[in-house]
Amino acid sequence: MSMPIKNQSGSKKISAIITGATGMVGEGVLHECLEHSDVERVLVLGRKPCGVTHPKLTEIVLPDLFDLSSIEARLDGYNACFYCLGISSAGMNEAEYSRITHDLTLYVAGLLARINSEMVFCYVTAGGTDRTEQGKSMWARVKGRTENQLLQLPFKRAYMFRPGYIHPTKGLRNTHRYYVAFSWLYPALRRFMPKHVITLSELGKAMINVVNKDYDTSILESKDMAKVAQK
Repeated sequence: MSMPIKNQSGSKKISAIITGATGMVGEGVLHECLEHSDVERVLVLGRKPCGVTHPKLTEIVLPDLFDLSSIEARLDGYNACFYCLGISSAGMNEAEYSRITHDLTLYVAGLLARINSEMVFCYVTAGGTDRTEQGKSMWARVKGRTENQLLQLPFKRAYMFRPGYIHPTKGLRNTHRYYVAFSWLYPALRRFMPKHVITLSELGKAMINVVNKDYDTSILESKDMAKVAQK
């Protein structure tokens, strides 16, 4: 297994796998990785091209992410995964939502944990996730079950990122209309609800920073992300 080199500060250079790069959060995290000096290389894994080119970036497009056997060898040697793939639960039953939110996530994560024992795994979940798995909200139960099982995998460390409102990064293409519509409220939300508001840039920087700088809890709410992003 290849080992990442260290930068001048003594931290390991980051080799990251990113999923969900065609969505708002994944695109934002990819943007931060390509701009950050600690990130040496990025592998984007998805079902369609992300539309970005960069010297650091390699992309693998597969029609079925439930079968990564053909590319398993290419996933070796990475020390971070920023798992940003997700779907809305609107109009879905629990089985349909679980297939993507739980089953696919655990399949990919389980494979990566087996291949890369030194990997730090960062999973984008959501504020309000229910780790008791007993609540009335279907999406919160499924997210909670996913979090619980991810934290049992043999990664070096795993972190669950639970953003609330995410303020978009200007100029990116995949910003949800919902966030565009409410972006004018951001200054007030940040002032009066700081525990529930984060910028997409801060979220991406926080993911990068926890790879080399341990955080004291595996569950990061928006206020935690803002703190880690400044490290």
